[in-house]
This record gives sequence, C-alpha cells and structure tokens, in this order.
Amino acid sequence: MTRTSFRPGRRAVVAAAATLPLVGLAACSSDTGDGPDLGGGDEDGEGGTEDAMSEVLASGPVADDDAISASAWAQAIKDNDQLKRGGTVANQVFSLASTSGGRPTGFDAGLTQLLAKYILGEGGEDKIEYIDTTVETRETLVQNGTVDCVIATYSITPERLEVIDFAGPYYMSGTAIQVRAEDAESITGPQDLSGKNLVTQANSTGIQAIEDNVESPGDVSTLPDNESCVAALKQGRADAYVLDQGVLLGNSKADPDVVVVGEPFVDDPYGIGLSQENPDAVEFVNTFLQEIIDSGTWEALWSATVGEVIEGDAPEPPTIGEMPA
Repeated sequence: MTRTSFRPGRRAVVAAAATLPLVGLAACSSDTGDGPDLGGGDEDGEGGTEDAMSEVLASGPVADDDAISASAWAQAIKDNDQLKRGGTVANQVFSLASTSGGRPTGFDAGLTQLLAKYILGEGGEDKIEYIDTTVETRETLVQNGTVDCVIATYSITPERLEVIDFAGPYYMSGTAIQVRAEDAESITGPQDLSGKNLVTQANSTGIQAIEDNVESPGDVSTLPDNESCVAALKQGRADAYVLDQGVLLGNSKADPDVVVVGEPFVDDPYGIGLSQENPDAVEFVNTFLQEIIDSGTWEALWSATVGEVIEGDAPEPPTIGEMPA
C-alpha cells in the first residue's frame, strides 16, 4: 500500500482578473496552484507513466548511514521516517496525483520519491507527505519547518536566495508562451505579443519576463494561480499566458485547446527549496542530485515524464551548484 497523505493548502478565491502595472513587482518563481481540470489517471489502461516511474525508482540510490548521520537535516527526516515535501499534485508533467491510489507521477514527483528513498532506504518512496504550497506560501513553509523541502517547478532567483537556500539546479526550464490552439500560428514568440493582452501568475517570473522582453504589451493581468490564468486565456480575456515552460506543458497535456508556442526565451533553473537553518542540507541534496545524474537515473526520469511531451533526446542536466548571479 502506498503511504501518502495530502494536506490542503490555502486556496485563493478569484473574484476577477486584476490588471496591475509591471513596475515594482519582483521576479519570483511560478507554481501550478490548483491547476486546470487535469483529469489524471494512468496514461494507458495498464499502468503507463506509473509503471515507467516504478522502473526509475527501482534504480534510485540509497545513502549510506555515515552520509545520513553527517547531515542533521537528513538524520531528522530519517528519525521521523517521513519526508514532508512542499509542492503541488496538479501538473500532469511534473507532479500529478494518481486517481488509482498509487504514487503521484511526474518529474518533480519522481525526484521527491527518489530523494525519500535515498534518505529512508528501500520503501522510502512511499513515506512522503505531500503538502500543498503556492507562490505566496512556499518560502514561509520552508522557513517555519512545515516542510522539509519544496520541489515544485521552483525557479532559483537571487531574491529567493536571500531568504532560503536551494539545492540544484536539477532542471533547466525557461519562460514560455501559451496560447489558444487557433492562435498558434500567429503568436510564436515574445515579438508577437506587442499590443496583446497577457496574463501571468502573481509573484511569478512571468512578470519580469514580460517587462524585459515584450515591447508595448496590452493589458497585463496577474492572477493568483494557474487555473485562473488558463481560464482567462480560454475565455479570451487574455491573448497569451506567459510563465515557465514546465507549468505550461502540464496545461497543454491536460487540455488540447491550449498549446505552448516557440522556445523558452528566459532561463528558469529549478531548484529544491531548503531552510537556511539547515546549512548541511544543500550539500547533502546536491550529492544526491549528482548521484542520480551520474547513474543515468535523471535521464530515465526525464524520459518517463517530460520526454513524453517534448520531442527529442534528454537534455544535458544542469551543473549542480551553479546558482544564478
């Protein structure tokens, strides 16, 4: 039996789109919030992604006792016999709750399960509490110890590095554009967004990306979660949704009416959020990340998740420990 639990997070209530100026809004990373209606379930009737991820987990490493005891952060998780991960379970590509009672699937979910196994040993992948976080709550939940880490398409930024630590980066994404399927030929990059009404998540990296890369946009609306942004796009209140590609790919996989166009135009390195109260945690998690890269487990996880929606071979993993300036 898979041992997981889900704690509902604070869910924002959207009354209307709030059109805000870009000036003065700090760049932050994005999150899926509650997400669109993703459906869920297995990719085929016989296991699909869940089976592929089980094979990945079977290849995951386990830290030796000396490595665990050398890290107060890891030892505390082992003593508790559970990893508390902040994030989302509403993105089909990165982290989606199973409708069949199995483990969540996706790149971030798989990374979480590999980390839990690394610390807790065989079977540790089923000893995870998945705690919902939003763009507004992530740093707070890391700082106050509600979660051991945040793994949530979580962009590393200089501003965030002032208040929490990051291990990684473990994945290199980038700010991208999502449009209605019928507009996919007329909007292919930021050069096509001039005069267009845009939407992005409040407190996200999309805000700065629009300011830096779109000349004379129309109205720019900021909404509290991914679900609201997708609704604004589909209802015609926005012509394009700007956010990091990892989130947008999940939307496209769930809903063929919205598509991701062009290539990412701003780099978004994803990291694992950790408290600055646990200085040994970064080194421990970076060692874990390097081990799964060197063993080929990272590439296998990419192929089982992101590789299902992006054509081509797996990319080179990012350089662990290389933080943005």
